[in-house]
Amino acid sequence: MTLKIVDLEQQPREEWRAGVLTRMRTSAINGAAQLCTFEQWCEPGHGAPTHLHAVEEVLHVIEGQADVWIDDQHATLTGGQLTIVPAGRKHGFLNNGAGTLHIQSTLGSPVFEAAYDDKRETPRRWLPG
Repeated sequence: MTLKIVDLEQQPREEWRAGVLTRMRTSAINGAAQLCTFEQWCEPGHGAPTHLHAVEEVLHVIEGQADVWIDDQHATLTGGQLTIVPAGRKHGFLNNGAGTLHIQSTLGSPVFEAAYDDKRETPRRWLPG
């Protein structure tokens, strides 16, 4: 096996939706076999709308403040806090602070797939080219 190095500074940030920039850290596209990790920078009032994944997800607030919900339960997470979202549960988050929210997500799959309540949302997948 060859040691794989991912230079995060070379990973592009893409506009996920208005007010949200995303940088993929690991996924099937760069050789991950079981995990997908990405980070997002969300402007106040922006985040991820209600959705679900077939796999478990960890939402980790690096900096800022987020209203996070799983089903009908809400909690405010701040820098250094995380929550584990069980597979198949509807969830989302919103930057409810005054500054930029920096959040990292980890999914138990090398491919990002989500089902959104809002069908206008663009499905995204990171797969090898």
